[in-house]
Amino acid sequence: MGNGAEWNIGQLLSVSSAYWRSSTVHAAVKLEIFTALSDEELTAEEVSAKIGANEKGLAMLLNALTAMGLLEHGDSRYKNTGFSRSHLAKDAPGYIGYIIMHHFHLVDAWAKLHEAVVLGRPVEKRFHGEEVERESFQMGMFNLAMAIAPTIAASVNLEGRQHLLDLGGGPGTHAIHFCLANPQLKATIYDHKTTEPFAKKTTKRFGVAGRINFVAGDFNTDPIDGPYDVAWLSQILHSNSLEECQKLIEKTMQALEPGGLILVHDFFLNDSLDGPLFPALFSMNMLLNNHGRSYSEKEVSALMQQAGARDIQRLQFKGPNDSAILCGTA
Repeated sequence: MGNGAEWNIGQLLSVSSAYWRSSTVHAAVKLEIFTALSDEELTAEEVSAKIGANEKGLAMLLNALTAMGLLEHGDSRYKNTGFSRSHLAKDAPGYIGYIIMHHFHLVDAWAKLHEAVVLGRPVEKRFHGEEVERESFQMGMFNLAMAIAPTIAASVNLEGRQHLLDLGGGPGTHAIHFCLANPQLKATIYDHKTTEPFAKKTTKRFGVAGRINFVAGDFNTDPIDGPYDVAWLSQILHSNSLEECQKLIEKTMQALEPGGLILVHDFFLNDSLDGPLFPALFSMNMLLNNHGRSYSEKEVSALMQQAGARDIQRLQFKGPNDSAILCGTA
């Protein structure tokens, strides 16, 4: 709802109970039900034996997944739909279970949103294990970026550019697709050391490992060495305070050659900060997990201008959840 639309009780209760559906999906991915089914048609008893779950509880979950349209059920057997087989079974190239597990890891914090609002800071949440949470986050970002990176790479003109900095690039999805779209381009992914294995895996998978290197560091505290002739800052400003964003953009600008491009991709709020819906909700996700928030295009443009960027403009690209790209010249 929103934007002046009228609510009714049915819509309100549907929103209030929406976590029932998301929790059902989380449980299915966590238990690897879609992976267990793969290309087979199995009974609840057979799936239970594969994943080590109670048959009664599992049957309820399988039936709920069928009601949601994620499984098919007939003659006491269950099977994946085409969509589930393509995106929720771990051996599928289009598997997006990592981002679903990242959402699962956030659930405990969201249940304490009222506490975070009162305190004005993150709340304590359940810890699922450092390696598990890191993999879900890094590969979850890969899942999300894969949906838009090819379109972005095709729509951003990098003709003649030689060296791209993918700041906080994680598994390097955008760097990969920029390189695939621009044969003359090489790239550097700058992120924490723990991210390097994921970046090496994905760059090798796409055949560009020889053109993309990895530099380990914390971009908030460590220097950013250059020079580069284009810098890509995708979905990193929202994890930082406004003051940190200013310093980060200034450091990035200093690492650019004269005439270099700075490209900022993020979820942008409107000038009054009360919409669109996803960036507004995402601000609360940042409240729960760090000290950042979503920013408006006006705010980020001002930061870029203060750092010395010229010819600041919003590119034509519009991604899911109201993500957009601001471009400036050093």
